[in-house]
Amino acid sequence: MINANTFIERRNALRDSMKNSGGIIVFPANNEAPMNYSSNVYRYRQDSTFRYFFSKCRDGVFGVVDIDGGVDILFGNDFTIDDIIWMGDQPTIAALGKESGITDTRTIADFETFIATALKQGRRIHYLPPYRHDVIINLASLLDKPVDMVNTGASLELIKAVVELRLIKSADEVVELDKVCDVGVMMHQAVMKNAKAGVTEQYLAGLAEGISLSYGTGNSFPIILSQDGQTLHNPFHHGTLTEGRILLVDMGAESESGYCSDYTRALPVSGKFTPKQKEIYEIVLKANVDSIAMARPNIKWQDVHFFACRTLAEGLIAAGLMKGNADDAVRVGATSLFMPHGLGHALGMDVHDMEGLGENNVGYDDVVQRSTIFGHRSLRFGKYTKVGHVLTVEPGIYFIPNLIEQWKAEGRHKEFINYDKLAEYYNFGGIRIEDDIVITNDGCRVLGKPLQKGVAELESFMN
Repeated sequence: MINANTFIERRNALRDSMKNSGGIIVFPANNEAPMNYSSNVYRYRQDSTFRYFFSKCRDGVFGVVDIDGGVDILFGNDFTIDDIIWMGDQPTIAALGKESGITDTRTIADFETFIATALKQGRRIHYLPPYRHDVIINLASLLDKPVDMVNTGASLELIKAVVELRLIKSADEVVELDKVCDVGVMMHQAVMKNAKAGVTEQYLAGLAEGISLSYGTGNSFPIILSQDGQTLHNPFHHGTLTEGRILLVDMGAESESGYCSDYTRALPVSGKFTPKQKEIYEIVLKANVDSIAMARPNIKWQDVHFFACRTLAEGLIAAGLMKGNADDAVRVGATSLFMPHGLGHALGMDVHDMEGLGENNVGYDDVVQRSTIFGHRSLRFGKYTKVGHVLTVEPGIYFIPNLIEQWKAEGRHKEFINYDKLAEYYNFGGIRIEDDIVITNDGCRVLGKPLQKGVAELESFMN
């Protein structure tokens, strides 16, 4: 269970890792975001790092970790009676502080004075790069910085310290991830049961989102559900399911505790794969299964990505869509025509965990550098794995007509790609198979309840 003691331990660990930097660390909470006028707002979503150190809390507050003084403070104003009339009785700042083990709570006016004093004293003020414009403007005012200089002033030491802490998931966090993965499984199984010709993509996306809201706080990211699966992050649900096509479904849930799941499956609308679809599907499935089997501590995840690409290349060579040596094809990036993304990413309180802190800060380090080759450079996490890392494993094969035509016109990698045969696949779409894993002492474990992905079990479940 994630309780007050956990938050205290996290802040103490952060303070200890930042002791050589000194100063104070400021964590702004996310504010409410209006839909169309100030009191009609979107579903509230707390900043993940604020939540990691200070619990979900609410908007309009700031958390401070004083590195030198060894104290933690929560700043915010209590609601007025005018607020309570419309919203009901609300917890005080003191009560919210207790949720994360903080006894020192003060007002926003106190916070402004606190920051002004720190600036006069020349103390270092560490903060993470903000991604919401209202927070950027607020920090610019507080720190007396130009708005366009706020992000460049973010603390790299703090970024690195937070990444190291949040990447390693505790046993309690893994419990929460298992729970939210179970919700992701329910979402996918509901779509599997209802995916058939004549049903709209919009209906299926709404059905899945309803489950995520019933068992948590909604989707962990906008649902990708489309028969045009060759568009990797297709946000549209305008189509009606058609016999003979493949429906790509990429979605997950976010839990009340703030953790995310992320699964992808490719479904035959007819309830049964055609021979051509089955051939491509089983190539992707082998890459998924074999990559999971390979996952363990102290392995360079970039190598697992290359391994998955080689598996895809071998399958595509057997299918007549590629040719030549599989290792050479991977090395030069020829497989990126079919999989222009990476094998996976970190997962936790963000679906792309801590992406707002910079992909290179999360997924790479001084030992492992990002590739510069198209496709391979899109791998979000490449460094050596540790026990407690939670990652997605999501190989895919896509037939993107515009990309194929561009590469063909340029004669790119023609020694590895059978462009003539690819003409038969322009209307194929795409296949991706994604699971969530946690790195364990002796390998890895797939999180959540099993979600159908073998050809026979998938077809059986759909029918």
